Amino acid sequence: VQLQASGGGLVQAGGSLRLFCAASGRTFIRYAWFRQAPGKEREFVAHITWSGRNTYYTDSVKGRFTISRDNAKDTVYLQMNSLKPEDAAVYYCAASTLTYSSDWALRIGYGNWGQGTQVTVSS
Repeated sequence: VQLQASGGGLVQAGGSLRLFCAASGRTFIRYAWFRQAPGKEREFVAHITWSGRNTYYTDSVKGRFTISRDNAKDTVYLQMNSLKPEDAAVYYCAASTLTYSSDWALRIGYGNWGQGTQVTVSS
């Protein structure tokens, strides 16, 4: 079972990036993106359920980030627009085989993690 995150890079403030997370070895019901900036705790960014119809975001990214998924490709995406310097972090995808968890915004809600992809935003 593996989650492979990619798509990070260097972008100017106001720019866009699209992150990818491809799963192999298992079909996951729920996905999430977390991020961790230097010296800070890993924090929840976005979550998506199996159907893709239910998505949730941390307040700081609402209206700018969009999480989506392609179940046929076992891939989840994070479209990040209007990036700000404070969005800079290592972004991690996380996945769970559980249909529901009350911990969907917490690290313990996910048993599978990708390796992280670096997002750098220059001001």
